[in-house]
Amino acid sequence: MHHITFAHPYLLLLLLAIPLLTVWYVMRYRKQKPALQFSNISLFKGLKKTFRQRSYPVLFVLRMVALAAIIIALARPQSMLSRQEMKVEGIDIVLAMDVSGSMLSEDFRPNRLEAAKKVAADFIDGRKNDRIGLVVFSGEAFTQVPLTIDHSVLLRQLYEIKNGMIKDGTALGDALATAINRIKDSEAKSKVIILLTDGVNNLGAVDPQSAADIAAMYGIRLYTIGCGTNGMAPYPFRDQFGRVHYQNVPVEIGESLLTNMAASTHDGQYFRATNKKSLEKIFHQIDEMEKSKIDVTQYSQTKDEYQGWIILAAIAILLEILLALLYYRSTP
Repeated sequence: MHHITFAHPYLLLLLLAIPLLTVWYVMRYRKQKPALQFSNISLFKGLKKTFRQRSYPVLFVLRMVALAAIIIALARPQSMLSRQEMKVEGIDIVLAMDVSGSMLSEDFRPNRLEAAKKVAADFIDGRKNDRIGLVVFSGEAFTQVPLTIDHSVLLRQLYEIKNGMIKDGTALGDALATAINRIKDSEAKSKVIILLTDGVNNLGAVDPQSAADIAAMYGIRLYTIGCGTNGMAPYPFRDQFGRVHYQNVPVEIGESLLTNMAASTHDGQYFRATNKKSLEKIFHQIDEMEKSKIDVTQYSQTKDEYQGWIILAAIAILLEILLALLYYRSTP
């Protein structure tokens, strides 16, 4: 990109003299008295000024142009060519989302699952330079979206997940193992798994703590989130006529296990979200902790551009001299 700067910009203040000189010239021009005086001017009635008389101020204009060009040249204009090279070193993140039946509880609005999807979508929107994948689990786990930089596809798939996609239950070990398989071979500077659940591990072929230890071996950081209010939560169910009823059920989250799993990895943490607002704060906190590395190298080159202004001043001065001698020359 080209930018125009001045090595001595304070000299440009001298340009303020040009309007002052113009006012002085106009006032002086109007007050000029004729060289010859007549007692009767009836002889000159009907005579109009010639083009040479009307255009005489062009000499002053040329002088002001020359003066302005000289001032600008003294201020030393320079063009600057700048270029930036940006190297982005992103972070690979896998979201492991619980879609078990308890995620339909409505202590979050409209329910835990929909609230988690909305907050996760906002998180994804803010990570423009990162590859993000999505693992879905309940009684078993599978990869919904592998690591991708195409966040539009990721968001479409995120909004399509729902309860009932796979058998019910909570298989934390299987969920973490699936996420590890998707990220373990990544060459990103930071590898992160965010595991969100609202239950206690009760299914799966892989022990959750063992899976956390494997994550640590691969240098993966684990953030676990327990999702659910304290005490009881309203859970919807349908009767034989299809009518929806609510029943308060106890909120049971395996916090001790989730805490130990996160602590097994370097700088991993466990968070508890009791409502949608606190869940948003947790994802914001994770977002702040996991910043992509951006290296910016800037190149710049300056070039003096005063030569053209000197040439303009010289041309204006030469034109003034030639016009004064050859066209506007007056006889004493």
